[in-house]
Amino acid sequence: MAKSSRNARTDRQKVVEEMRAKQKAAERRRGTIIVVACVLVAVGIVAAAAIGPILDHVRTAKFSGKPLTEIGAPATVCQPVTTKPADGQQQHLADGSQVSYPDSPPAFGKHYITPDGMARKFYTADDRPALGTLVHNEEHGYTILWYDDSVAKDTTKTAQIKAIADKFAGTSDLRDKFKAVPWTASDGSPFPSGQHVAFTHWSVGGTQNAAQGSAKQVGVWQYCSDVSGEALQTYMTDYPFSDSPEPNGA
Repeated sequence: MAKSSRNARTDRQKVVEEMRAKQKAAERRRGTIIVVACVLVAVGIVAAAAIGPILDHVRTAKFSGKPLTEIGAPATVCQPVTTKPADGQQQHLADGSQVSYPDSPPAFGKHYITPDGMARKFYTADDRPALGTLVHNEEHGYTILWYDDSVAKDTTKTAQIKAIADKFAGTSDLRDKFKAVPWTASDGSPFPSGQHVAFTHWSVGGTQNAAQGSAKQVGVWQYCSDVSGEALQTYMTDYPFSDSPEPNGA
């Protein structure tokens, strides 16, 4: 009888030990699966980070041999140019201070002390300069291409805008005063219905008026339903950097 009890306890111990061994093996498998999954996720993140810029370069590179006029849609996607009297020349605010603009996007007005440097031509919502900074650039004769959230989400259209920005690379020729930047929901009202791109310029009514003060200054807008290098070229020919309150500023 005693022997039977010992055998029964031994059998139960074996069963318990087998169950524990199986449980530990299952836990090891789960741990291995988790580690492998984490490694795969990490590899995917690294691959995406590496591939993203490569794809961007491929999308943009196909425009490298094309003139500005052949990038994007024809000029007919753009509305007629509109203007309104401008003010704000030399009205500087401390960088980072509160400022708002009635127009979407602004083409003139009070602005921050420090403009953005000429070297950078294309920005995303992650790193775009403040509106007050960009308005100072407009005072110096920059044309700014603004694109809305729908364009920002379209890889083909953003590639076209990057290709356009590449046409203005450099800092030695003041005719390359150009920036392409996003207009986000937090900046203000959306563009007019159906329009997703805007050009802005701070004009003095022609190059001949650049030194005559603010009497003829106007903000200049052109809205487009699509990206158009052809329309931009005409716009920048009609409103060059020299047609601005301070064309010699960087």
